[in-house]
Amino acid sequence: MNRLPVLFILLLSVFLSGCVISAENGGLHKAGLLLPYTMDDQGWNSKGYQGILAIHSSMEVDVLYEENIRSKEAIHNAVKEFDAGGVNLIFGHGNIYADAFMELKDDYPDIHFVSFNGEVAGENVTSLHFQGYSMGFFAGMLASRMSETNAVGVIGAFDWQPEVEGFEDGARFERSDVDVHVGFVESWIDVEGALDIYETMRADNVDVYYPAGDGYHVAVIEQVKADDAYAIGYIADQLDLGESTVLTSTVQRVDTLYETVASQFNTGDLESGNRYYDFMEGVIAMGEFSADVPRDVKDWLTEYVEIYTETGKLPFEVEDKE
Repeated sequence: MNRLPVLFILLLSVFLSGCVISAENGGLHKAGLLLPYTMDDQGWNSKGYQGILAIHSSMEVDVLYEENIRSKEAIHNAVKEFDAGGVNLIFGHGNIYADAFMELKDDYPDIHFVSFNGEVAGENVTSLHFQGYSMGFFAGMLASRMSETNAVGVIGAFDWQPEVEGFEDGARFERSDVDVHVGFVESWIDVEGALDIYETMRADNVDVYYPAGDGYHVAVIEQVKADDAYAIGYIADQLDLGESTVLTSTVQRVDTLYETVASQFNTGDLESGNRYYDFMEGVIAMGEFSADVPRDVKDWLTEYVEIYTETGKLPFEVEDKE
């Protein structure tokens, strides 16, 4: 198991400052985080790392984390170590942890297990679901509007991702005759596979891309930049990867959700089971827009996003389409 030394993590937590909400008199003792890959991927895993540090800085509790924890054995061993270290709230940063946590929850009744995008049930287990369809829908709308070749592409990790279907529907909502190209890497981290799909789409004249995979999205955007095309960022606000390349990003505010969950657990208000989050809860948002996006296009998309945030209605449910 590849993990950073616990002593280093505890020392790190000492030097990170902040004191917004103290957990001293509440139910949270220590928080732990399991990451499926490394924390420096500029995407999903980085967001998890930022989330656990946000808990430390806002609640003055020690936090521990381990990287590259994917196998059942590794998960079980890490939970055992966290338990021995006094952790009573564990985040598994991905859907791969849901089944393992379901197996472990009865063995550790004093720990509350939190995973993402999986199906769970039980008193001390919660799964947090990002509503990815809406993210993809707005990305597809913008891609379709900004495309000069009338060909856009989404490079998904897996076919179950709602962002992919959302992208297709959003692109066709905006322009019914748009050519939507869809490819699946079958991995979150296979950079070579994602770039192969990208080259295939590029040969088919795609000029706006949505790389919906946190382990390869940066590499794809860098190649899009080299080829003078457009991309839409995923998970994080990625305008800094290229202001003339990244039109905007579909952002998941994971650190905000981590703090919310930890605070709810600390006060005894964290609900078990499957919990769902979208634009309405302030957990999903659009990132900054590139200067290459015309003001009227930015205003057009922003208005639809605001309507959805206020009413829960996606553009195809709004009667008047401009």
